[in-house]
Amino acid sequence: MTAIVETGTILDRILARTAQDVAARRTSIPFAELERMVAGRPAPVSLAAALAGHGIAVIAEYKRASPSKGRFPFDAKPAEVAAQYFEGGAAAMSVLTDEPFFQGSLADMREAAGIAHGLPKPSPVLRKDFVVDEYQIIESLAHGADAILLIVTALDQPTLERLSSLARQNGLDALDEVHDEVELARAEAAGARLIGINNRNLHTFEVDIAVTERLSPLAANDSIVVSESGIFTADDARRVHGAGANAILVGESLITATDRAAAVRLLRDAVSVTADVRKR
Repeated sequence: MTAIVETGTILDRILARTAQDVAARRTSIPFAELERMVAGRPAPVSLAAALAGHGIAVIAEYKRASPSKGRFPFDAKPAEVAAQYFEGGAAAMSVLTDEPFFQGSLADMREAAGIAHGLPKPSPVLRKDFVVDEYQIIESLAHGADAILLIVTALDQPTLERLSSLARQNGLDALDEVHDEVELARAEAAGARLIGINNRNLHTFEVDIAVTERLSPLAANDSIVVSESGIFTADDARRVHGAGANAILVGESLITATDRAAAVRLLRDAVSVTADVRKR
């Protein structure tokens, strides 16, 4: 049985609902069917490899809504948005698949993956959801994901390590999301190579880019650091890169942009490609 850390506030409600939904999907779509779906897809594209290098890589996110902002004012389909993001030079795409709180779906991810994987050089797709169960890892793989998000504050250590191990065994990268020093240490103890530093406190929903500035220098030198939340401008991108972030995960400012390709390009080009990736 999956062990979930009780965290309170809206996160606690999301995790409880997620556990219920996963249990229902286990019944309606058994493992055997997921495994048949997995057999028909290409090998996952490495998120770590896509983010490695100089400058600042952009993980551009497709999200329909959020608990704090409600539904975003746009009507574009995932495939359309994906094409725009990659035209602008996104290194990868993130897709919100949680339905009750973010109005996303696995169908959104499949549609985005169809574009990402069909590029001359295929790009990875990150499933952005509340992964709490082994079922979701195979489900992610079956629906086109190349990587999953593991929210450290939502999982006890044995579960975090078990899910991390299963993801690696199935060729999926795991982006371990942390918000403080204790969570960073737990992620690294679980073998995390991709560290997502969430500038949003999931207990209060307050956002502060200083979280990346505090935690990024503490990450292992061989890790790839992704700064998440609160990044809207080129100055924001330069700020987190200066703290040591290799990449940024950006949702709201890109999905609501009039010209999404230009918005991605602005963030991607904020940092010179000759700049040092990790500053210590």
